[in-house]
Amino acid sequence: MGATSQERYAVVSCHVERPLDDAVWTRFVALQRRRPGGFAIAALMRPADTAFGEDETLWLERARQAASLGPLGHHTHWTAPDYARPSSHVTDRHKPLSKQPPGAESGLVTDRHKVPGARVRDEGQRLRGSGVAPTLFCGGGWYTDVEVAEACAELGYVDCTFRAQRPSYLQAGEKWASLQTPASIELPSGRTLRAIPTTHSLGYLARGLPRRDLPELVHVYFHDTDLLDARRRALLRVVLPALARRAQVTDLDALAARSLPFASRVAWDDVARL
Repeated sequence: MGATSQERYAVVSCHVERPLDDAVWTRFVALQRRRPGGFAIAALMRPADTAFGEDETLWLERARQAASLGPLGHHTHWTAPDYARPSSHVTDRHKPLSKQPPGAESGLVTDRHKVPGARVRDEGQRLRGSGVAPTLFCGGGWYTDVEVAEACAELGYVDCTFRAQRPSYLQAGEKWASLQTPASIELPSGRTLRAIPTTHSLGYLARGLPRRDLPELVHVYFHDTDLLDARRRALLRVVLPALARRAQVTDLDALAARSLPFASRVAWDDVARL
């Protein structure tokens, strides 16, 4: 794959969306301990949703375990544990998404569904009150808006929701945010949001490595559920060591400390996208 670049940095994060699933969690923690390619994998964890009967005590135990093995982040699913982006309805643990709860057709919303910015703020404050201190954030389904950004800035998070490329599955008019390199985002309130973009999925990285066209920052992400698939596990075993030969291995907290004090400043309106 060529010599290591002295100007390219690489980090890895996992969207931990099923932290209470024993089979998924066991595989994820084993991967964190193994550090493929030398990467300390950041755990961007979805908080326990007690409205859906999830066990917050067990979640806290697992969050502390993940934090002992790498950077810890806050990952929000806006509608339900099984539905990442905001919507006008929620599911429960026993119904598939295709079966909307009573009232959804008429536009009614249950009290479980919160305005996205308020949800981030409430979850973040609850985590801190429980003794857990995430340093990172990523919105589920790559969703963000100015209220979410304001909440992240208020909580002191480094936001990784920004994407170097538009997520291919988004419909026209769906909100996301674009960024190529670490930056300080100037928000309408006067707050500053520190941001590090997510640049590569596992598949995109696998295609980019042979072409030798990697950017100066590679932030590759995957989902904890990928670890249930033998092919995805094999891909992780191949691409992360290959990436480590092409870049300086670091982690998201260290990268933030290194790069953000000198990062460019950009306005929110310059990164917000539909």
